This record gives sequence, structure tokens and C-alpha cells, in this order.
Amino acid sequence: MTDRINKLAGRVAGFEWLALVTRSSLRTDAFAGLTGAAVVLPQAVAFAAIAGLPPEYGLYTAMVTPVVAALSGSSLVMVSGPTTAISAVVLSALVGRMEPGSPEFVEAAILLAFLVGLLQTAFALVRVGRLAGFVSHSVMTGFTAAAALLIAVSQLGPALGLEGGGAGGIGERLASVAGRLPAYDPAALVCAGLTLATVLLCRRFLPRWPGFLIAIAIGTIAAALMGDMAGKLAFVGELPAAYPDFRLPDFGVGNMAELLESAFAIALIGLLEAIAIGRSLSHRTRTDFSANREVLGQGLSNIAGGMFQCYPASGSFTRSSVNLEAGASTPFAAVFAAIFLVLLVVLFRPVIEHVPIASVAGLILYVAWKLLDFAEFNRLIRTSRRETIIAGLTFLTGLFMNLEFAIYIGTFASLAVFLNKSANPDLAIGAPDPGAEHRKIRNAELFELEECPAIAIARLDGPLFFGSVDSLNGKLRALARRRPEQTNLVLILHGVGDVDLAGVELLEMEAERRRAVGGDVFVVVHYPPLAKRLEQLGLVDMLGRDRIFDGKGAAIAAAVSHVPLSRCEVCTARVFSECAARPQPPELADIPPLGA
Repeated sequence: MTDRINKLAGRVAGFEWLALVTRSSLRTDAFAGLTGAAVVLPQAVAFAAIAGLPPEYGLYTAMVTPVVAALSGSSLVMVSGPTTAISAVVLSALVGRMEPGSPEFVEAAILLAFLVGLLQTAFALVRVGRLAGFVSHSVMTGFTAAAALLIAVSQLGPALGLEGGGAGGIGERLASVAGRLPAYDPAALVCAGLTLATVLLCRRFLPRWPGFLIAIAIGTIAAALMGDMAGKLAFVGELPAAYPDFRLPDFGVGNMAELLESAFAIALIGLLEAIAIGRSLSHRTRTDFSANREVLGQGLSNIAGGMFQCYPASGSFTRSSVNLEAGASTPFAAVFAAIFLVLLVVLFRPVIEHVPIASVAGLILYVAWKLLDFAEFNRLIRTSRRETIIAGLTFLTGLFMNLEFAIYIGTFASLAVFLNKSANPDLAIGAPDPGAEHRKIRNAELFELEECPAIAIARLDGPLFFGSVDSLNGKLRALARRRPEQTNLVLILHGVGDVDLAGVELLEMEAERRRAVGGDVFVVVHYPPLAKRLEQLGLVDMLGRDRIFDGKGAAIAAAVSHVPLSRCEVCTARVFSECAARPQPPELADIPPLGA
């Protein structure tokens, strides 16, 4: 049986993990699936509330999208479905146009899932997964923090039993709660408080127990025991069906242009979430991960979700971590989780109806608190000013303006930082370290090393392409102005991963300038493919083959031989070993050169 599976896995591209399936793995995956179903049941209800949707749509999303994403994605253990961030953006995208929970709102959310899926599939086809690596992790850090605070504030009303709610930024939402505060319901506050306290205690003392499920049960039991005191409580209510049915989304609902704009933002957030989670889990499981394949998996899962009454979904870090810790080893764990969730909903459907909305709000308040990663913000502040600015800009935009706009601002800021860094490569000035056993070039300014009066050694770290030539040209001109006597330049192309014709032309111009004053440029290229690329672009024809070297020793020797003898006769630096063969001042005739 195992041999057959291995042969099948070898024939079906992308399903190589089938070779890992055994009776033992199916048992552990089934247990992980049951654990995941117990976790996602209350979560799905809570996330639907965040999105402004009836609870069944959170459950449907947790039943359909994980199966498709698991079977068509790249990660072996990632679990997709409704998430906090996506739910918050769905509400933000639709709340100003439609009433949350209304049929029109529901249809628009389902259509959003379908549109998000189409966009993510298109992203996969043009291999956008690779580009996600250029978006800083700090974008999601700032975005998630803003979403967490907005979610927490939005649940204060339900936790206090207040009807209605505010939209917009955090100020508007807080003002809305403050204005209705005298009408709070003590029973709602008790249910929310008990649910929140229970989940906190479970996480602290019983981390392996289904804390969310226990907390919701405690809140529901408390509401039942309060009798008449709970007369004003709002409940989840009857679920129309235990599982979704096939139905194409309504393409006539809402404004298609506005929905596409929101879908683009959600698609971007979803792929950033999924890729970040997938890479993290890949590192923990020591398995391969394809970002582009995962984007495709997320796209197909949202397309399927849009045809089975789901709202947009993405990878869930919480449920994926639970899945891994429970022993999952293949995507079948996510399939089992969906099957067990259907069974749990069928069995406990009458009970779910009596869950107080206040208890759901208490659960969401805990989820929002856990999203606030203070340690990550502290790390950013201590280690990177640029990343801190990106995270802070994204956070403030999301908090006071709009979550969709925040992800755009953060992404553009991240790309701007990347482009600015690419356009400003480092040009470090070096010199031989006389204390090293073999010739070692170190940063001359940092280590206060003596340099050759006639030769400058510079190391280029960064791309040599059209976007960086202006910055690099400015640095080379500044170098020539500060050190006019160093007419010869040994340029070490150390971290040059990209080069184009504009970069080669810059080297040609630099050589012409230095040759005009009696010097020259000597280029060191260690990496053979880079050397081949430079030759294809004509650098050998421009500079001459005797000016391009594969090691710094040969380049320095050529540069030293190019220095006029009259300059060496008066030089007392002698930083290179090659200086021993050059004319020397009489007072240094018996002293060995400093350089090795």
C-alpha cells in the first residue's frame, strides 16, 4: 500500500507529501484534527462576530477553506480559515456601505471571498509570492496591532450589553461606547467577564485543554443560571444549517469597483499572513515551503469558499500552531478538523443557539489582547529605526483612518525603504591590516588603518544597476574630491548581486576620469557568474582584460605597478607587500613593508 502511495506521489506534482501518509500518521492527524475542531468552533463564532456576520458564516469558512488550502497549498501543517485580521478588514470594508448582519452585508462578504480568491490566484500565476519577501514583517506587526485595538474597542459594547455600535477610527468607536454607557446590562458584563476570566485561567493552568470551548460553556451556563436577570441578553440564535451548501455568489450586490478595491487589500493581507505563517512552520518542521504555491492554495480556497457561503479566509497562526503541537504531519489533519467541526456543529447545534453574545465578546477581547505583540514592538524599537517607522506608520493609519488603507501605506513604505536601500549601496574604504597573518583588507576608517597615498581600496556592497548608479557616482566623486592623490582605485565587487549596462557604463566613466589624471580602476570579481555577466555587458572591452581580476592580491599588485616610481621613492607608508620591490626612501631601506 505504501509503495502505491509513493508511486502516486511521485507522479502528482505538489502532492509528494502523500508519500508520508501511513496508518500511524492518519491516527495522529485525526487526533490533531479533533483538537483543531474543538479550538475553531468557538473561534469561528467569534471571528464571524468581528466581521459583522451571523455565526454560521464563521463556521462555514472554517469547514470549507481549510480543506482546499491544505490540499492545494505548500505547507504540511498550516490550517486556514477565518482569522482576526481578515475579519476586521471585512467589517471595515463593508460597514460604511451596508448594515452588519443584513442579507446584503452577508452576500457582499461572500462575494468578497470569491473576488479575493480570483486575485490571489492571479497573483500566483504572475508569481507574486516572491515579491511578498520584499514587504517588511513590520507591516503586519503594525497592522495587527491596529486591528487588535479596533477589535477590542468594537467588542466593548457587546460585552456591556449595549445595542448598536460605532464605526470608523478608534476615537469614534470609544465615543459611541461612552455615550451609551449608562444603559449597560450587568448580566452581559458578568457573562463577558466570566468567559474572559475562564479563558485566561485555562491558558495559564490548563494550556492543553480546549480553553475557548470551556470559556464559552461557562458563559452560557452563567446566563442560564441568572434567570430573569438575563432577560435583556442577546444570544447567538438558531443556526439555519449545520453545514454550507453550494451556491454561486451574488455578483449584483454592492458596488463592484468598491468591492474589488477592498478585495485587493484583503488578498494582499491574506497572502502576507499565509506566507509568514508558512515560512515559520517550515522552519520549525524542517520542510520545504513554496510561497507562490501557498498563494495559489489560498486563492483556490477562497474561490471555493465564495461558492460555499464563506467569507475571506487565510492562514491562522493559532490553529496552525495547535495543529503542529497536536502531532499533525500531513495536510490530512486540516481535512479531519473540517470533518470533526461539521460533526460537532451537528451535535451541539441546539446548544450554540443559547451562547450569549456577551460571552463571544469576552472571547474576542482575549483574542485581541493576544494579538498585541509588545515584545515585537520593543525589539523593532531597539534594533531598527526604519522598521519601527514602517510599523508605526501602519499602526497609526489603521487606528485613526482605515485598515485597508493601512496595509497599502505599510506596503508602500516597506517597498520604498527597500528601493532606497537598493539605490544606495555601501562603498567602504579599506586597507591591509598589518596585524593579520595573511593579507586581510579591513575598513580603514573603522580600524584606523594607514592607507597607500596613491591607491584607494573600496568594497561595493549592493546592486550595481540603473537605480543605484546616481548614488554610487556621487560616492565615487566624493571619494575623488577627498583623496585627490589616490588616483588609482581597486574596486572589490563584494556584494553585487545585480548588474546592468548602466552600472558597467559607470565603471567605464570612473576609469576614464582616473586615467585622465594618471590613475586607473582595477576591478575585483570573486563570483564567476558575475564576471561572466560583466563580460557580456562589455566591461572587459571597456577597461581591458588586464584590469579585471578574480582576487584582490592580483589587483593590488597591478595597481602598485601602475604607480609611478617617483611616488614610491618618497613614500613612507609601504602598506602592501608589493612595496618591497619598489624604490624606497633611504631611511626605510632596511625596514620590511607593513603589508603581508
